[in-house]
Amino acid sequence: MGDRKVIVFDTTLRDGEQTPGVNFDKESKYKIAKQLVSLGVDVIEAGFPAASNGDFEAVKNIAENIGDVVVAGLSRCVKSDIDKTYEALKNAKKSRIHLFIATSDIHLKYKLKISRDEALKMAVESVKYASGKFDEIQFSAEDASRTDWDFLVKIFNEVIDAGAKIINIPDTVGYAVPKEFEKLVEYVKNHIHDKDNVTISVHCHNDLGMAVANSLSALESGAQQVEVTVCGIGERAGNASLEEVIMAINTRKDYFNLPHSINTREIFSTCKLVSELSGIQLQPNKAIVGSNAFRHTAGIHQHGVINNKATYEIMRPEDIGITTDHISMGKLSGRNAFELKLKNMGYELSRDEINLAFKKFKDLADNKKVVNDDDIKVIVDDVILNTKSFKEGELWG
Repeated sequence: MGDRKVIVFDTTLRDGEQTPGVNFDKESKYKIAKQLVSLGVDVIEAGFPAASNGDFEAVKNIAENIGDVVVAGLSRCVKSDIDKTYEALKNAKKSRIHLFIATSDIHLKYKLKISRDEALKMAVESVKYASGKFDEIQFSAEDASRTDWDFLVKIFNEVIDAGAKIINIPDTVGYAVPKEFEKLVEYVKNHIHDKDNVTISVHCHNDLGMAVANSLSALESGAQQVEVTVCGIGERAGNASLEEVIMAINTRKDYFNLPHSINTREIFSTCKLVSELSGIQLQPNKAIVGSNAFRHTAGIHQHGVINNKATYEIMRPEDIGITTDHISMGKLSGRNAFELKLKNMGYELSRDEINLAFKKFKDLADNKKVVNDDDIKVIVDDVILNTKSFKEGELWG
């Protein structure tokens, strides 16, 4: 797998904005887009230009100002959508239209109310109409994971012959499981036309909590592009999380051996920005970037990390841009962690003072979930004051 670079397609500004309650204005979208460039993504899906005038202007602004990164716009297989997307992207240095149409029987019957043949015709005509207007054409078969595999390959081959060079396999409703999705990607890879010149992409949702696992399985089986969002935000339960996919690849280089362009030291600041602008607070135990992701509470764990971080940390916090101390002080903390905390806070105490301070710390920790630096300062100041008073009493006694 080592010869194949992973193309990171970020859809935070499009699918991520479909998170209930999230609405990125033009300025917010541009701020995030600039940070995504610093992060090193290959493609920014800036929005859905035909969805609203506001989104059109936001996509247009990014396309005209963001620089060399590929800027994509989502479009239905409708001429008016394609025209709107062209107007939004025409001044981009590298433009991509992302055409989509549903292909599963349940979507065709109950949503679009058209036949397979009609969907096929719309897809092919749209790709032909878009040809020459954009630098790249990507086609997505919506609800691919619930689509008949033979029909899926048929529509992919028709759009490839019409000019699409990127085909996307979306697990739109998060229905797939890793082994099954891996087989689907392999099946598509083995049956498409012009496979040496076509990029296979995947887009996984998290309804069953398997978006990241499915994305990684797809990359193992030959997909070259992975669609992700920062912090995993998106429709319903969200999308595959950029930071989780990338750090899985990085942490397990021995297994995946997949190069990519992401500057991982920008991950934390990117997630923080998206969290602030979306209004979505990260759960404390969120993998990679949650506030507890690198915190150690148990004394045994703290002792191990103090001696060698690799005992309980499979990645380094500084590799994603975190530089703060993540020893969490509480009732399970041991003496080693306490003494390190004192040292980091600049205290130099005698052995007797440390013993007394540690006892007071333990007494407080039994009644408080987390003992913070201010609490420890009060404890130490009290110990120092008592020691000083005792010594003065001896002197004047």
